[in-house]
Amino acid sequence: MLPIQPDRFLADLHRLRGFGASGVGKGVVRPAYSDADIAARAWLAERMREAGLTVQVDPVGSVFGLAEGRSLLVGSHTDSQPEGGWLDGALGVIAGLEIARASGEAGGPPVSVVSFQDEEGRFGVTTGSAVWSGTVSLEEADGFVDRDGVRFGAARAGMPGRSDRFVDPARFSGFLEMHIEQGPVLDRDGEVIGVVDAIVGIRDMAITIDGAQNHAGTTPMALRKDAFQALARFNALIAERFCNVVTPQTVWTIGHVALHPNAASIVPGRVRFSMQWRDGDADRLNRMAAIVRDTALEVAASGGFEVGFGPLLALEPVTMEAGLRGALEQAAEADVAGRWRVMPSGALHDATNMARLMPVGMLFVPSINGISHAFAEDTNEADLVTGLRVMARAVEALGKSAHP
Repeated sequence: MLPIQPDRFLADLHRLRGFGASGVGKGVVRPAYSDADIAARAWLAERMREAGLTVQVDPVGSVFGLAEGRSLLVGSHTDSQPEGGWLDGALGVIAGLEIARASGEAGGPPVSVVSFQDEEGRFGVTTGSAVWSGTVSLEEADGFVDRDGVRFGAARAGMPGRSDRFVDPARFSGFLEMHIEQGPVLDRDGEVIGVVDAIVGIRDMAITIDGAQNHAGTTPMALRKDAFQALARFNALIAERFCNVVTPQTVWTIGHVALHPNAASIVPGRVRFSMQWRDGDADRLNRMAAIVRDTALEVAASGGFEVGFGPLLALEPVTMEAGLRGALEQAAEADVAGRWRVMPSGALHDATNMARLMPVGMLFVPSINGISHAFAEDTNEADLVTGLRVMARAVEALGKSAHP
């Protein structure tokens, strides 16, 4: 097997955690283009150079460490949620770095590494890989605005060392991403590796309901057009109407709500909220979209409200490529026989966009208590090293099959 060094790998993971450390457990605050994110990417670029890789920072700030010639690309992202964990994304990048170093030291197959920018969605959805894959044009992305009114174009302009050209995807034979599960399945069942067979699809839109702003003390209940009550009715009806469509694996979330004017003594006249749903079946996702629209229109009509719909984000389910998945499965069985499983990913990853360009494969390690996108996110270090070993076995096997 490639001569990976677990201590070096773990030391780099902890060093990366220091950029934007929250002071709460192992938590990290490293949003895209923040000072902590820029510093972390500069540190990562130097580690890539030390590993003998050629560094290229693309126009949006994604950092590539490129091996010579055609290579396998391994990585993920290093930006975090506003209150994030130390492993989400970072694990896949540092695993890629260690495998690239080990392979280079042993004269193994060429391995390149990437940390995509803005995977966590400060501006868009997996923005860096979405632009690189052509899912979103650079011109369109430059118009994205974060919650503070900052435009993506302005944020990326402040990224030091950017090239004016993108890396050619044709130089890569495939993409592998190692990640924490971000769910409870592996931890609950005492398993240490999950080989991903598919990433679920996502539908996401913003919905606005307009009622009538009025005095909270003098407006009789029967005469109110309370936008929040309309949202409450929508939420209850959606749960009922999805029942005959969804499966136990289907999820939906109203995760962001903005009331106007958001004051204790005023009947809210407007509510704007996010509606997101995820499933592995595109037809089911589309049926749910129709239910969402019909239910919102019905709630509006029954109470004299106006309703508006934002653009529908539609990301289709993605199946992992058979050859890469097979290599990961064989490596898992060789390393931890009987303690791994094939499973879907309920979270979105850069691999979704990469599937437009090249074969993709994904590997999961457990998340303690299924926690992620929180300061409490963690994984036993022994499990991190197991994941690294399995990934390294797969990379070595793929290199041998490409060069018999």
